[in-house]
Amino acid sequence: MKTDTAKPTRLGRSFGFGAAIIALLAASGGSIAQTAPAPAGPEAAASDQAGVTALDLPKNPTIFGKVDPTIRKPTAIVNGAVITGTDIDQRVALLLAARDLKLSAQEMAQYKLVIVRQLIDETLEIQQAKSADVKIGPDEINKSYDTVARNFGKTPTEMRAYLRTIGSADRSLKRQIEAELSWNRYLRRKVDVNVGDEEVNAIIDKIKKQQGSTEYHVREIYLKADADRAPEVFAQAQQMMQSIQKRDKGEDTFGYYARLSDATTRATGGDLDWLSEQQLSQLPAALVEAIKSMTPEHLAGPIEVPGGFSIIYLVDTRKIGVADPLDARLTLKQVSERFPEGITQEQANARVAEFAKLSSTIKGCGEVAKVAATLGADVVDNDSVRIKDLPVALREIMLKLQVGESTPPFGSAKDGIRSLVLCGRDEAVANIPGIEQVRSTMENQRVNLRANQLLRDLRRDAIVEYR
Repeated sequence: MKTDTAKPTRLGRSFGFGAAIIALLAASGGSIAQTAPAPAGPEAAASDQAGVTALDLPKNPTIFGKVDPTIRKPTAIVNGAVITGTDIDQRVALLLAARDLKLSAQEMAQYKLVIVRQLIDETLEIQQAKSADVKIGPDEINKSYDTVARNFGKTPTEMRAYLRTIGSADRSLKRQIEAELSWNRYLRRKVDVNVGDEEVNAIIDKIKKQQGSTEYHVREIYLKADADRAPEVFAQAQQMMQSIQKRDKGEDTFGYYARLSDATTRATGGDLDWLSEQQLSQLPAALVEAIKSMTPEHLAGPIEVPGGFSIIYLVDTRKIGVADPLDARLTLKQVSERFPEGITQEQANARVAEFAKLSSTIKGCGEVAKVAATLGADVVDNDSVRIKDLPVALREIMLKLQVGESTPPFGSAKDGIRSLVLCGRDEAVANIPGIEQVRSTMENQRVNLRANQLLRDLRRDAIVEYR
C-alpha cells in the first residue's frame, strides 16, 4: 500500500472537554492517576505475534455460531453490579455534549462499546477500593461535583438541569467522580514506590548529555490490518483523518478516534508523550521519517507500518535543556473595537484604516488608554501569555516586537478589529530539571505502570455477563 499521498495536514491545537472534566476533578482534591504512555502499536507487533504463536491457533478456523458484539445490547453485570442501558446512554450523552461531537450511526455504535469498557473499568475500580476498605463519602463526591459545576460557570442546581437537557444526569458524573477518587485513594494506600538518589542522578546525567537534542511530542492512532483487509482499513483511516480535520479547534477529535485505536495508547488518547531521538528511532522507519518531516500541529497518514496503518499527530517539538523562545511569557494590552451589525465593507475598511493609523501612534503601554478612548475601543490586560499559545499568525510578530510596540491591526468582520501592545516580556530560561522534579516524575510513571497492571488483573479475574 503506497503512502506517498499521506502528506502532513495542518491542525489547530486541541483541548478535549472530556479531559477537562478529569482535570477539574483533580483540582477538586483528587490526584487523578493518568495512565503512563504505552508502547505504540507497530513496534509492539513482534511481541504480539509471539503471543499469538504461543496460543497455537489454527490458520483457518471455522466459526461455529454467530457472534456480533456490535448488535448486542450494551448492558453488563460486573461481579454482580449492573450497568444498565441508561447508565451507558447518560455517559455517552455527557461526553458527546462536552465535546460537541456529531457521530454517524456506525461511529455511535463504536463509541458505545468504548463507553461500556470505561464503565466496566470504573465498576472494577470502585469494587476493588471498597474491598480494601477505601471509602469515599457522599460529602466528598458532592464537593467534587460542586467544583466541576463552578468550573463550568454553573451552580450545582444549574448543572443538574443542564445535564438533564442533554440526556444525562448528575448521577452519571458523580459515578465518574467516585471511581476516580476511589481508585486514586486505593493506589496511594496500596502502591509504594521508592526512587533512589542514584537512579535520579543517573537520569539527570543522561539529560545533561542529551542537552540540545530534539524531543518530539507525538500522538498516534494505530489500526491493525491483515493483508486481505488492508484496503478496507486504509479507507477507514482516511475517513478518520477527514473527520479530525473537519472538527472545530476546541475539540479533541483525535482523542476520540484514538479510543478506537488498536494500540495500548488508546487509554491516553493516543498520547506517546515526549520522545527522545533514541526513543523515536525505535518506531518503524516510516513513522520516524514522517515525524521528522512534520512541523508541530500537523497530521500525517495513513502510514503503512508492520501489521496495519498509523495516523500521526505531531503536537510539538523542543530542545532538551535549551530555552524555547516561544515559551517566553508576555504582558499585553489588547485594544479592540467591535464593528456594528450590518456594517458595509467600505465602512469597515475606513474603520480599519483609522484604527491602524491611531494604534501606530502608541508609544508604550502608558498611552494605550488614551488612544483607545479616541477610537472608542476597549482595553483588556493580559498579564502572562505564552507566545506559543497565541495564534500562529501572531507568533512571529510577537517574537520581533520590542516592549512598547504594537502589532498591526487584525481581526474580521465578525470579531471586529484589534491590536496587541507589548508591555513586558519574561524570556524563557533553559532548565535542567532538579532532583525532586525528576524523582516525582519517575514515581508517577511507576505508580501509573502499577495501576495499569492492577486494572489488567482486575479485568482478567472479573465475571462479566452481557445482556
